Amino acid sequence: MTDRSDRARLRAIAVAAMRQRGLDPDFPAAALAEVDALVAPRPADNTTRDLRSLPWCSIDNDDSRDLDQLSVAQPAPDSAVKVLVAIADVDAAVPKGSPVDRHAAVNTTSVYTPAAIFPMLPERLSTDLTSLADRQDRLAVVIEMVVSREGALVAADVYGGQVTNRAKLAYNAVGAWLAGEGPLPPAAAAVPSMDEQLRIQDAVAQALSRVRHEHGALEFESDEVHHVFDGDRLREVRPEAPNRAKQLIENLMIAANGVTARFLDRRGLPSLRRVVRSPERWDRIRSLAALTGDTLPDTPDSQALAAFLAARRHARPEAFADLSRTVIKLLGSGEYVVDPPGAEPPGHFGLAVRDYTHSTAPNRRFPDLITQRLVKAALINRRMPYALEELERLAEHCTTQEDAANKVERQVRKSAAALLIESRVGDEFEAMVTGASNKGTWARVRTPPVEGKIVRGERGLDVGDHIRVRLAAVDVERGFIDFERAN
Repeated sequence: MTDRSDRARLRAIAVAAMRQRGLDPDFPAAALAEVDALVAPRPADNTTRDLRSLPWCSIDNDDSRDLDQLSVAQPAPDSAVKVLVAIADVDAAVPKGSPVDRHAAVNTTSVYTPAAIFPMLPERLSTDLTSLADRQDRLAVVIEMVVSREGALVAADVYGGQVTNRAKLAYNAVGAWLAGEGPLPPAAAAVPSMDEQLRIQDAVAQALSRVRHEHGALEFESDEVHHVFDGDRLREVRPEAPNRAKQLIENLMIAANGVTARFLDRRGLPSLRRVVRSPERWDRIRSLAALTGDTLPDTPDSQALAAFLAARRHARPEAFADLSRTVIKLLGSGEYVVDPPGAEPPGHFGLAVRDYTHSTAPNRRFPDLITQRLVKAALINRRMPYALEELERLAEHCTTQEDAANKVERQVRKSAAALLIESRVGDEFEAMVTGASNKGTWARVRTPPVEGKIVRGERGLDVGDHIRVRLAAVDVERGFIDFERAN
């Protein structure tokens, strides 16, 4: 009999959606055969620094096994802190042009859906041989940063290393401990002084964050959700709460990505930058600000927008999640571009950083693997592994495929939401308009956290409008949730 459980149904929807959008959910036989013959990579020469004695830790999702980064902090002169970020050396096991690499270049990213993860690399790599797994010796590219007490980056370096994960930690447990709402996680308590290590890393991350926000970094409330299964039955879709441990990792990774971009530029190599250009709909963002009595300048200004967002979070914290989603949509999506050496980098509007590449997740994102190969070529003065024209094609392809993966993930999340509310057709909900274009108008309901298309009564609505909607129809397989305006 066909498995009609919620989990199997959602997985089948994900597979069909991936194929429809040019993503391959299955690994070819040649890639699997290549992985079966692999062993864990070892140092190729004596230039690899042995850093296994340091108290490295990973912080990731509770169930993550594809661990891309470790971090550790050490005191430095003048009250500064030296932070080391170790990035899994995926290139050591996945040579350019190999069957595994060719498949990774098709999807360019892991695809995360409620019922299943479709990894970019076969699991024997991403969750074992190239994962910075618990208590395992692994090769890494190490990004070293010296950060002043005020949050300024005063020195940096990049080199190869061998590392060992001493404590595999999770966002929820570490976040609760940092916020004073839970005990030190057992895996951290088992490592001497790991509590102090986490506090130092958190302090550095907060200092880095303060500096970025002074320069106009935008702070939003995440609209991520957690899908709760009871066996194979989807029981609940729950909003993800803000988490200080996630902020810790995000801030360290943003800094590490900046160091990597500048390192490649200094060595005369191009880099694959991740950019968000000036907002596509700044006029609408200004209109939203005007509704609350705030004024934004005529031209895009990240510092002014950051100040507006901070003020609204303080004034109406209960409405900030909706405002965050609205502004994110109006900012427009990011893209990958090639930055030739010596050129003026395009920058990232939302992060308020001038230099930003993707380098910290090579098990999960192909652009990060490309960047890693460029970095390793620079470290050993090897010929550049990609011609500039090839990088430009890859940048465009990675942007396209990441967009496709995002659409698949959104579609399956909608299918999951539809499973929960398909019995509530005819019910009314308070909602906020989250999208308005010639392709249609969309609204989001807070409880349960679902988004759907307004199929009747949408005329005159724009992003940010608050309305009441009625659930008109649901199509689980296609991920369609249709609303009609109720007022």
